[in-house]
Amino acid sequence: MKIRPFAAVRPVAADAAAVAAVPYDVVDTAEAKALAAGNPKSFLHVSRPEIDLPEGTAPSSPEAYAQARRALDSFMARGVLVRDGEPAFYAYRQTSGTHSQTGIVATFDTQDYLSGVLKQHEKTRKDKEDDRTRHIETLSAHTGPAFLTYRDDKAVDAVVADACRREPLCDFTAPDGVRHTVWKIAAAAECAADELVELFARIPVAYIADGHHRSAAAARYAQAHGFEGESRWFMAVIFPASQLRILPYNRLVRDLNGLSIYEFMSKISADFTIGSKGERNCRMYLDGRWTDLSWDAPKGAGAVASLDVSRLQDRLLAPVLGIGDPRTDPRISFMGGVRGVGELAAKVDSGENAVAFAMEPVTVGEMMAIADAGEIMPPKSTWFEPKLRSGLFVHPV
Repeated sequence: MKIRPFAAVRPVAADAAAVAAVPYDVVDTAEAKALAAGNPKSFLHVSRPEIDLPEGTAPSSPEAYAQARRALDSFMARGVLVRDGEPAFYAYRQTSGTHSQTGIVATFDTQDYLSGVLKQHEKTRKDKEDDRTRHIETLSAHTGPAFLTYRDDKAVDAVVADACRREPLCDFTAPDGVRHTVWKIAAAAECAADELVELFARIPVAYIADGHHRSAAAARYAQAHGFEGESRWFMAVIFPASQLRILPYNRLVRDLNGLSIYEFMSKISADFTIGSKGERNCRMYLDGRWTDLSWDAPKGAGAVASLDVSRLQDRLLAPVLGIGDPRTDPRISFMGGVRGVGELAAKVDSGENAVAFAMEPVTVGEMMAIADAGEIMPPKSTWFEPKLRSGLFVHPV
């Protein structure tokens, strides 16, 4: 695997907390507008530029991309964001309660993405790829890092641990309670930078945990520019697998597909044990109460078919509720486990949905096994938490 240091565009330390924003794809326009209200330094002005345009402006409109470029240029002109004088590697730590994860911020080779050295576990959608590609083209920059992982390497850990003993470049706690700390590991000319390049050259593969569309868009941009110069490289944060935390990705369905509650319960009882826990489990919220659904792990099934989300899709959502393609069916929606089962139940109690399913989280090992097998996970299978904040690093291309 090939990595390179880069001269990052970063907020000055005093502005880091104000700049850092949630990823563009975890909020809608209204939520982004509310989060950025009264904060002209929020990176949401770059990542969700429609918030500064007339109501109803589409996020994927030419006007929105042009506004994103104006916002980024303004941040640079005002000194809110400043480009480092030399390429470097950085360490980025996130701390949420007792959980902590520390990754390396670097640029990665789009050729490794195209050749499968950087492995995928999700399908991408062309419209979302188009959006990110246009964003890169218009801004001449990667503005949000992809989220990668690799099997732990003690030698890499030692380099990162040494860097984290120094004074941080920035250190703040975001409104959601997650602490974000950044250090410079080494400038390109330092021995530690060469050591990291050599250590990663021995690591055969890495995995895209989050950011499949950002990675795909970066590869498309690189191809369009002949893989020349910085266009060939894209920005990501890579974490040791043992440090990552995956939360459940829960399901909500608007209606019972014309069934009464009695008919629905009768149908699912053929494939699920209702009201008790077993070898594999999920919880269902229906008619104002939580109920356990359990089943035996399928014998001889492949890695994808063995996932809880696959069992729910194949034995309940598709045959009973008529959700054939969860990627496109408007009757199903998804909620990351970070929002809690209380909010999941509230979405049913409000009448907006008829039933909710609280899933068990997929493990990092399961994700890696599926990617190693060249298979694809069902949509919305993994919710990595905490999320990377946008705006702490920009990679000009």
